[in-house]
Amino acid sequence: MTRKPDYPLKFEQIATQTLYPRLSDSSRSFVHERAILHRFTLQELQLVSEITLDLEMWQQGDIRELWPHEATTPPDRSGKKRLLQAFKRRWEALREAPNRYLPIPLETRQPVKAKVVTREKGELGLGFCPVASPKTRCCNLLTLDAVDNCGYGCSYCSIQSFFSDNQVFFDQRLEEKLAALPIEPEQIYHIGTGQSSDSLMWGNSHGLLDTLIRFADRHPNVILEFKTKSANIGHLLKQQLPANMLFTWSLNPQPIISHEEQGTASLEQRIDAARRLADRGAIIGFHFHPMIHYDRWQADYSALFQEVQRRFDPEEVAMISLGTLTFIKPVIRSIREQGNHSQILKLPLVKADGKLSYPDEIKLALFSHAYRSFAGDWREQVFFYLCMENQRFWKPVFGFEYESNDAFEQAMKQSYLGKIRAKSMP
Repeated sequence: MTRKPDYPLKFEQIATQTLYPRLSDSSRSFVHERAILHRFTLQELQLVSEITLDLEMWQQGDIRELWPHEATTPPDRSGKKRLLQAFKRRWEALREAPNRYLPIPLETRQPVKAKVVTREKGELGLGFCPVASPKTRCCNLLTLDAVDNCGYGCSYCSIQSFFSDNQVFFDQRLEEKLAALPIEPEQIYHIGTGQSSDSLMWGNSHGLLDTLIRFADRHPNVILEFKTKSANIGHLLKQQLPANMLFTWSLNPQPIISHEEQGTASLEQRIDAARRLADRGAIIGFHFHPMIHYDRWQADYSALFQEVQRRFDPEEVAMISLGTLTFIKPVIRSIREQGNHSQILKLPLVKADGKLSYPDEIKLALFSHAYRSFAGDWREQVFFYLCMENQRFWKPVFGFEYESNDAFEQAMKQSYLGKIRAKSMP
């Protein structure tokens, strides 16, 4: 008969399979005591470790404050179950309360942390949006991975689940490979460069922007979109930019940028960069994505929408996209493993089209408020769309919907081409 190992030994075996090692010393000590006392299973230790790590990340108190009152003697199995259920309910109540972001000075934001290297990446091809799903209405964006990994520290970013080691990779043969891409002259392409890294934060490092400008200039049937949270436009301001280059900024209220988009340009810097490129005749756009629900969301987003309409004319803006937080489980684990102070997982996550996101009522409130904030020429001249969201939201938000991804793609391309032709006219 094989003797079962003593629980302390079992604990050492299962602890490394959980987020327990990521906890602070104080929390680790408390969880260890409770694990030994109650003989936590692997699943129970993982649950307690995840909740404890969330509390540390959210800066929402200590596990000792959330832990239910215990009797002096260990409970039986059913008592342990009730204890953990009570602990989980307290965590859920805290998680579902609206986030509250306190003002912090801009200079406290973390700097960019990345080691830039070049490498041979093999054949370059046009991919598909990495977060596309048959369950969501998708614009069929093609992607061009000119750079792999991002130097910014956005707490919610899915790129962190694809790359590691804080290394950013440039392709040393990018121009040669772009020249070999099979671009059909009769076909319209919409290609984005901001899916595996920020499009502008690197500027013209390794000749990146010059290479992409020449590519866009050679292929007027390509709509080349640069998506960014940067204000690094100095090199672009010195160039003659082809009309088929589209520069788009992800925007959020400053409290979100300060707390959840570490190292990125401030809201004012992003808007100013967009304004300066628009003054040079470039076509621009804005992604209100991810919109984040917190205690002051309505007032802060209203002010942001008003500022955009004050600073820009709709004829200068090709598109406005709306979307919100959407997670896959590896990204959630990666966020917890990093353990940065962040409230990004402090939300009522529910299953949504194979991923995890806000409940429908929160999404509808965010998107409807955004669209109602724009009217008149903005709705007539700017292409509005939902990004990575189920088609069921389109009609309640916009009053219309597309019957398929292809119909959505064609409508988007035709709208963008209209802006490009207008800019190309002498």
